[in-house]
Amino acid sequence: MIVMKFGGTSVADAQAIQRVMSIVSGRLDKAPVIVVSALSKVTDSLYKICDFAGNGDLIEAEMLVENIRDRHLKLIDELIADGKYSSQAREHTDTLCDSLKKLVDVVCDLGELSERSRARIISTGEYLSSGIICCALNAAGISTGFLDARKLIITDENYLKGEPDLHRISETVPEIINRAYRSLEAAPVSAVITQGFVSATEKGVPTVLGRGGSDYSASLIGMAMDADEIEIWTDVDGVHTADPRRVEGTKSLDAISFKEAADMAHSGAKVLHPSTMEPAVGKNIPIKVLNSMNPSAKGTVILNEEVIPSGVKSVSCKENVRMLNVFSSRVYNSSGFLGRVFSIFGKHHFSFDLIAVSEGSVSVTIGEDDDIQAMMEELSEFSAVFIETGKSQIAIVGKEMALEKNVLGRIFGVLEGHRIYLMSMGAAGGSLGLVVDRNELNVIIRNLHKTLFTDGSSD
Repeated sequence: MIVMKFGGTSVADAQAIQRVMSIVSGRLDKAPVIVVSALSKVTDSLYKICDFAGNGDLIEAEMLVENIRDRHLKLIDELIADGKYSSQAREHTDTLCDSLKKLVDVVCDLGELSERSRARIISTGEYLSSGIICCALNAAGISTGFLDARKLIITDENYLKGEPDLHRISETVPEIINRAYRSLEAAPVSAVITQGFVSATEKGVPTVLGRGGSDYSASLIGMAMDADEIEIWTDVDGVHTADPRRVEGTKSLDAISFKEAADMAHSGAKVLHPSTMEPAVGKNIPIKVLNSMNPSAKGTVILNEEVIPSGVKSVSCKENVRMLNVFSSRVYNSSGFLGRVFSIFGKHHFSFDLIAVSEGSVSVTIGEDDDIQAMMEELSEFSAVFIETGKSQIAIVGKEMALEKNVLGRIFGVLEGHRIYLMSMGAAGGSLGLVVDRNELNVIIRNLHKTLFTDGSSD
């Protein structure tokens, strides 16, 4: 069996969903489990509803609820001609929107939005989209079962970023999905559909997996079902050698390793977040990144490290980062300095992308919005601490790329004349991270891509 996850842009409107239905119809022999996101931009609207409701602005919150209802009802009219399934989809939509409206009213009356209520509100989009697509598939003759993700994906009580219970999921998911397929045995073709992002506690209290959680849902289901593969359908032809919006002449990669994908994602590339891949990695399940707008494109497969050739795979970047610099207040004999710094990092659950370390200094990259004031105050008790702004982060990623002939020489040739604030080489030469001035980012990344992928072979 396979897991097929379709993101928001892949289910944005009737035309997009018709493409999804066509893709699904070509994979019915693989017993697909379909995982869908909310329609494009709907989750953003639900977050706004949370803000309005939490501030007691009932009129604005209810107006957005009605906008969401109208958009989905219009979608049903465009997508489903069959009277029976059209009526079912409309009833499903009205029921969800009525419940959402009641919850918003309660929140406004209380003047307070709990995390539990927020999780309920922001997960409405996936239930709306999955219900409509389920009806559309059935109307098209594809017997499709509807599964509630809150019965599949069990988490702890972190309502807005639930930590999945892998043991419970591994027990529950096969039982529910196999039962659903058995109930559809009379139909000549069948599929099941569920919601991405959505989860619940052991007691059934709604939680969510956090932003980007739909990919995580697909990976968790794939793990539990021992899937043959997991397909992530997006709006690009797989993973590229660089961001096509920033660099001309990028190429889609045929295959990358899980490690390379993780390094790219940490450095700003639009690849699956490393944590969402972990369940699939543990079972060595291939993940394919495909384009729902161009289904014939080969896409990119993310595989086990051993089968991936060495060489540079991509140049990725984060445009807006800061550098946190920590210097020992003792010029000589700074014994214990690094231990104290990393102990404080751990105490504050501080994570970073790039790091450069010497006996008496530590420099790391952080996001522009990271709140580290309390941590900085603690560090300043025994060190000099300051932040540099206006920086960007670049990563050149590829298995054992540093061992490839002339690769580092070509990279350093591009960097000549540019100030490099931090340079960090990953283990086994699999990635090289750089921090540069933000106003030089585009020039550097374009020249790196040209040198590594256009002027000559990266291997």
